[in-house]
Amino acid sequence: MTTSIRNITIIAHVDHGKTTLIDNLMKQSGSFRENEVVDERLMDSGELEKERGITILAKPASINWKDSRINIIDTPGHRDFAAEVERVLSMADGALLLIDSAEGVMPQTKFVLAKALKQGLKPIVVINKLDKADQRADEVLNETFDLFVSLDANEEQLDFPVIYASGRSGWASKEIDGPRENLNPLLDLVIDHVKPAEFDKTKPFAMLSTLLYADSFLGRSLVGRISQGTAKANQQIKAINLDGEKVDEGRLTKIFRYEGTKKVPIEVGEAGDIVVIAGLEKANVADTICDTDVDTPIQATPIDPPTMSIKITVNSSPLAGTEGKKLTSTQIRERLVQEAQNNVGISFSENENKDSFEISGRGELMLEILLTQMRREGFEMTVSPPRVLFQKNENGEKLEPIEEITMDLDEEFSSKVIDSMNKRKGKLIDLKDTGKNKKRLIFQAPTRGLMGYTSRFLTLTKGTGVINRIFHSYGKFEGDMEGRRNGALISMEQGKAVAFAIYNLQARGEMFVTHNDPVYSGMIVGLSPKPGDMIINVMKGKKLTNMRTQGTDENVVLTPVRKMSIAEQLSMLNSDEALEITPNSCRLRKAELDPHVRKRLAKNA
Repeated sequence: MTTSIRNITIIAHVDHGKTTLIDNLMKQSGSFRENEVVDERLMDSGELEKERGITILAKPASINWKDSRINIIDTPGHRDFAAEVERVLSMADGALLLIDSAEGVMPQTKFVLAKALKQGLKPIVVINKLDKADQRADEVLNETFDLFVSLDANEEQLDFPVIYASGRSGWASKEIDGPRENLNPLLDLVIDHVKPAEFDKTKPFAMLSTLLYADSFLGRSLVGRISQGTAKANQQIKAINLDGEKVDEGRLTKIFRYEGTKKVPIEVGEAGDIVVIAGLEKANVADTICDTDVDTPIQATPIDPPTMSIKITVNSSPLAGTEGKKLTSTQIRERLVQEAQNNVGISFSENENKDSFEISGRGELMLEILLTQMRREGFEMTVSPPRVLFQKNENGEKLEPIEEITMDLDEEFSSKVIDSMNKRKGKLIDLKDTGKNKKRLIFQAPTRGLMGYTSRFLTLTKGTGVINRIFHSYGKFEGDMEGRRNGALISMEQGKAVAFAIYNLQARGEMFVTHNDPVYSGMIVGLSPKPGDMIINVMKGKKLTNMRTQGTDENVVLTPVRKMSIAEQLSMLNSDEALEITPNSCRLRKAELDPHVRKRLAKNA
C-alpha cells in the first residue's frame, strides 16, 4: 500500500465544473487504459444527475499521483443535499474550492465553504473556466478573500494558495497567464498543501460510517474513513450509535478501496484510507463501525433539521392503475422507509393506519428528486401541497425558515422582480451593479413564499436571469401570505378531452389538457384568471348537422399546453387540492373529487 494518503473534497456551486475537472484529473493521472472508453461526467452516475447536470449523491474516487494516493470526494453543490455535504467533509483532510472565473462567488459556494471552514479545513482556491471570454479572475479572487473574511476564517485559512485552471481544457497554472499544459501543477499543490492526517494504527479498528449504498450483491455497504487501527477481512465487528449503544454485530465480509471510480477488493484497510465495507445489516449513517473491544463512538456532525414536508398516499383517482405497476400503500411505504434509511436528509413518519406517509426534507429540490425517482420506478401516488415546518423559540414565538436568494439579471427587469419579491414578504438586503447593465439582487424571504418561484422569476426575466437560494436561518413568522389568486377550472365528467370543447373554453383561462387527454370529475384541467373555482365540460363535442359552410367548419387551433415540473405543480396547489403522480403523467386534482362533498366541506369550514 502507498504510505501517503490525502483525502480531499471538492466544493463548488452548481455547474461550476467540478465533475468535469475530476474527469480530466483522472484521465491525466493514468487512471484509465489508453484504449478504455470513458464516459463524460464520470462521477454523475445517476440518470437524474446526468440529465440535470447536478451532483445529488456524494461519491469518492481515487487517483495515484507520484508516491501518494489522493482520494477525491465529489460533494453535492446544492443546499437541499446539505446532509450529504456535512457528513462527507468529516472524511476530508483538505478541500479544493472551485469558483467560476466569470460568475464569481455564488450562494452554494458560500454554504459548503462555511461548513468546511467550521471543520478546520484549509481550502485551495481553484479559479476555473479561465478560457471564458468574460473571465474576471482578479475581481473573483478579491470576492473570494472577502467571502473567507465574512465566514470568520482564521489566519491560516485566509493564507490560501490560488491556482487558475480550465477543467474542460485540462490545464492548471499558478499564474493567470502562465503555461497551460496539463493539470500536474494542481496535483502537486494538493500533495504540498494538504497534510495527511495522523492516525494511530496500533489501536483497535474504528471508522465513522459516512455514506450508505444498497448493493444487490453485497447487501448494505457502508463507506467511511478508517480513524484508527486496521480493518481485516473476516474480523468480528460491531456498530455503535452516537450514545455508545450497540446497534449491530457481525463479520466484516468484504473490504473495498476506490481505484479511479471502481471498487477494488482488498484484504486489509489502513487508518486514513476511505473504504467500503459489507457485513452489517442494521448499521446506519453516523454509526461507528469498530472492533468488538471499542466502546466510545466517534463524534459526528449533527445534521440541519428539515424545513419542508409533504404527505404521500396511494393514488385514489379513477385513472389509478392505468400507467404504474407499484400502486399499494405497502409498496410506497417500503420505498419511503428505504429512502429515509439511505438519505439522512429525509425523515419519515406515518399515521396509525399506515396508509398516509409524511416525508420531510431540506427543500423543494430534494423532495422533487425523490418523487421523480419513484415515478421512474413505476410508482403511482397522490401528493399533498408542501408544508413548511415551523419551530418555536424559548418565548413561545413562532419561527419559520428564511432563505437568502441571490439573483443575477438585466437592469430592465429589476423593478418587476423587486415588486414580485415584496409580495412574497421578501426583504432586499443588497443591490450591486455587476457591469454590462446587469444587477445582483440579494433578498431574504420566507420559504413559504418561494415555492415554485423559480419559474415565475424566469418568466419575469424572459429566461435570462439566474436565481440561487440557500437556507439562511429560522426567523420571525411573517404573518399570513397570499396564496394562488386564480380559481381552478374543474372537469365535470370522466372521459377524453375534446379539441372543440377546449377551443371554446380557452377564453376562460389557461388550459392544462389538450385533445384526447384522459380527464375525470374533480380533476383540475386549467386555471381561471379570476378567483373562485368553476366546473366545466371539456368533453362537449360539436353538434353534427348536414349544413356545410365556410363559417361553421373553421379550424380549431389550440394553445400549446405549458410543461411544468413537479415542483411547479406542487407550488400551485391550494390546501384542498393534491397532485396525482404516475410514471407518464402528473395531474392536478381536488383532494375531494365529488363536487357535492366539496360544497358541504366548504360550508362547514
